[in-house]
Amino acid sequence: MVDEQVARISISIPVDLLRRFDDHIKRLGYESRSKAVQDALQSLITESKWMCEKMGEGIGAITMVYDHEVKGLEEELTDIQHRFENIIPSSMHIHLSQDNCLEIIAVKGKGQDVRDLAQELRTKKGVKHIKLAIVTP
Repeated sequence: MVDEQVARISISIPVDLLRRFDDHIKRLGYESRSKAVQDALQSLITESKWMCEKMGEGIGAITMVYDHEVKGLEEELTDIQHRFENIIPSSMHIHLSQDNCLEIIAVKGKGQDVRDLAQELRTKKGVKHIKLAIVTP
């Protein structure tokens, strides 16, 4: 067995997110929260590294859930999409509930541009979740 150094960290997350995380990892069969967090971090690093190093053309979709009630958010998201109109052939907006909307944005273009778009959307207050799925043609 490889002797790895282990760092102990403390993080602050909303109680509801922790409850949902615990419920989910239990269903997946994780024996510890630490192992599930390690896997989630590794997945994030792998995905992000791929996107940061991605060269050439890519096609895919960005799925985003956001809080419709956050003042000015819809206008910000629309402005961002207009700035990236050269890589967005289409998008779809779905009302999930009184507060939540789902936006599915088709993308086609340079990997760097797609990554930049996803990052800009991700940083806006009220955006709850973004998932980027990219494939190469």
